[in-house]
Amino acid sequence: MRDLAALPKAHLHLHFTGSMRVATLVDLAAQHGVRLPEALVDDDPLRVPATERGWFRFQRLYDAARSCVRSEADMRRLVDEAAADDAAEGSGRLELQVDPTSYAPFVGGITPAVEIVLDAAREASRAHGSEVAVIVAASRMRHPLDARTLARLAARYAGEGSGEVVGFGLSNDERRGHTAEFGPAFDIARRAGLAAVPHGGELLGPDHVREVLHELVPDRLGHGVRAVEDPRVLAEIVEQGVSLEVNPASNVGLGVYHDAGEVPLRTLVEAGAQVALGADDPLLFGSRLVAQYETARNVHGFSDGELAALARSSIRASRASSSTKARLLAGVEGWLAQPAPDDAGPADPDRVRSEMDNPVTIW
Repeated sequence: MRDLAALPKAHLHLHFTGSMRVATLVDLAAQHGVRLPEALVDDDPLRVPATERGWFRFQRLYDAARSCVRSEADMRRLVDEAAADDAAEGSGRLELQVDPTSYAPFVGGITPAVEIVLDAAREASRAHGSEVAVIVAASRMRHPLDARTLARLAARYAGEGSGEVVGFGLSNDERRGHTAEFGPAFDIARRAGLAAVPHGGELLGPDHVREVLHELVPDRLGHGVRAVEDPRVLAEIVEQGVSLEVNPASNVGLGVYHDAGEVPLRTLVEAGAQVALGADDPLLFGSRLVAQYETARNVHGFSDGELAALARSSIRASRASSSTKARLLAGVEGWLAQPAPDDAGPADPDRVRSEMDNPVTIW
């Protein structure tokens, strides 16, 4: 059982506000005179039964946290700390997702908001030794024309390196909006060479996954776990080479699955899907990137060789340059070549799963 923080990996599903440290949230709230819900800052996180979890509770807390980010300095701090936390967990490539619309009022518009994040990403990459690129994401809660505006803006900064836009996403409540109406925005992004990385297949089932596959033609799909409910949809994902950004803590935190053992991680991998583990919103779900790999190891029984394969998938699914991918992949082989600690006994999945029957969330 090798150190998972030392395993080189790419982090492809992390949201800007959701990446925030709790201490940072408390600090920003004090600076701006914002009163936070206790669930966001309680030292003893609230345990909520699976039947009481859900999107609306999550969105209410996410909005409360986002209301504390009110300046360029705040935005730069979030990017720097996200990069530092990721680098400490072995992430050599972070593709941070941001909807600039939320922060535009405080910095003079959506263009300055994007440029601030990109500049902060370049600085954070230099400071922490991990490449930080950006995904510009539209929201299903807004008009599809807004998505086209963001896609054109993202296209202006397209690239593959640190401090460049590498993808275009579509996030927020999957049950809102009409997927097909966002297709033109993804066409704009695709023509600029950006990866198409919409969300889908977490709150809604395989029919929604099929719709996203056909209407938005994704390179990667945020979540996608519900595809297992229809073998034909899962086979289509595999055949098309669409990578899945799987976030076990999110799936449990939103009540999609009762506990981590129900997340169909092994089913996806054994079907041939390329899976990249992500933390989604650590502020709200209470766990960062390494914790997702620990879930794969301790709950789903993944061996170190299988964990290395997950790391390889994340690196290959990234929009990093070929040289960066080669470097990180070589690091994975180096990690796997190291002998495992002699005193590390095998994981006991039954014991760990029992401990996670009532997973901790903060709502």
